[in-house]
Amino acid sequence: MEIIKDSEIKDVRELVLSEQFPREVLQDKEKDFLETLKLFAPGTSIRSSLDDLLSARMGALIVVANENTHKIIEKGFRINAKFSHQKVVELAKMDGAIILSSDLKKILYANALLFPSVEVQTKETGTRHKAAERTARQAGALVIAVSERKNKITLYYKDLKYELQRSSEILRRASETLQILEKQKEIYNDLIANLNLLEIENLVTVNDLCTILQRLEILKRISSIVRRYLIELGKEGMVVSMRLKELIGNLNKEEGLILKDYFNNNSQTTSEVLERMSFDSLLEITNISSALFRDFHDKVISPKGERLLDKTRMPEDYLRELINRFDNLDKILSAGDGELLEVFRDADIFHAFNKKLSSLKEKIVMGKDIGNLI
Repeated sequence: MEIIKDSEIKDVRELVLSEQFPREVLQDKEKDFLETLKLFAPGTSIRSSLDDLLSARMGALIVVANENTHKIIEKGFRINAKFSHQKVVELAKMDGAIILSSDLKKILYANALLFPSVEVQTKETGTRHKAAERTARQAGALVIAVSERKNKITLYYKDLKYELQRSSEILRRASETLQILEKQKEIYNDLIANLNLLEIENLVTVNDLCTILQRLEILKRISSIVRRYLIELGKEGMVVSMRLKELIGNLNKEEGLILKDYFNNNSQTTSEVLERMSFDSLLEITNISSALFRDFHDKVISPKGERLLDKTRMPEDYLRELINRFDNLDKILSAGDGELLEVFRDADIFHAFNKKLSSLKEKIVMGKDIGNLI
């Protein structure tokens, strides 16, 4: 089997496989959770409370109320006061849990008791964390456990668990992840330059295409990790965010055009197949070719021309007519002037297209960047 052999892949594998959420739950549950995670970015009131508790080496159990939590909570002392991180720190000195309103704007109760069902599964060992996980699972709620012994903050949201890191640690991990992303992007750039050349020569094989799709999926998975870090960093992640945009740029658009080039109406299905693959499975090109082409890895395939013709910046209507008329890039490149004039129906537009196409081919042959071709 053919496997990625570059020296960085070990770092990439460790990074992707170290994600705290199993891949099978990422699609819908993580999107929901990431919206919740934004509430805990540095500088927010709730995050300031949690950081103060850590600094004071204090423990705490905090429940964000929803329509189900009242069934498993004995409310304790009624507070019903506007949220402030100073109040939370003071109330945490009492036993029991602190209950917040669903919008986190009010402290409802302190010294509350949680009594979720013992039949709800939990992998935790400590009393506080067991109660937190069971409450989150049973009530579908957000529960925060602060451990004074381990000096850590753990979020439980429905059936997900996530450990909050200090901003300095998240920033360090984000920077390291960006370095890995940069190396993978360099490899991708080399592969795409080779694909450009193969496409104008009509020499693309299934193996060549699967190698590109493999790197695109790797880049997407790494960038999704950086985006999660950015949610945790809040405003402190501005520099990381700018660098991520520089690296990823129009990668999603380019992927979409590649998929349309080779899979046409099945491009969405193809994308979903790649997203569902485990990372270890993705590392083997033969797994990708088997899933998408039934393992015809040496077969020559022709692109429709969606991606390369897009670089000419010609009006969409003309490009669409070209592709519909000639079906693939090779036939477009070998078409005679008369055939092309029938499409453009205007000599000036035809000559403009010919000039841009010649410039495109020249840049590809010389190995130059064609991303900004006008």
